[in-house]
Amino acid sequence: MLLHIVRHGSAGVRNDDDPADTERHLDATGVRQAVHLAKRLTVASPDDVEGHDPLGVVLASPAARCIETVEPLAASAGVDLGIDDRLFEGTDIERSWGLVEELARAGENAVLCSHGDVIPDLIRRAKGRGMEIWGKSGCSKGSMWTLTWDGERFITGTYEPNPG
Repeated sequence: MLLHIVRHGSAGVRNDDDPADTERHLDATGVRQAVHLAKRLTVASPDDVEGHDPLGVVLASPAARCIETVEPLAASAGVDLGIDDRLFEGTDIERSWGLVEELARAGENAVLCSHGDVIPDLIRRAKGRGMEIWGKSGCSKGSMWTLTWDGERFITGTYEPNPG
């Protein structure tokens, strides 16, 4: 089972003083990143490629920029896009990790779109439980982690920087 954890695409400048910042939309770069993600994961996930099953779940944080990042992917993969507040900024690691484990144990390939504070916590938790990281690490906007689940734990994690 593969779990892809995506940081939302580029969405302009953050404004912590604006209560409507959660409604900040992707900018032109973010839209390109979302299209790239859809192409990358729908090409890499058909039934007969590399022995992997197709995507079964696509979930996003309630923030507009997260939803917009994975909308093209959900549409291309023919999967309903779900919204889950356990992926929202500031969410406690226990809640976010609970979602990750729930999906891993269900066994369907999944994509989660979240934020720059949640994702590093998830990666640290998986690494602390024995996941080996191949290559570089990071969490830039539009980037993706691919974690491989062996039925008991995440065994490998691979980081792909944003496509720019």
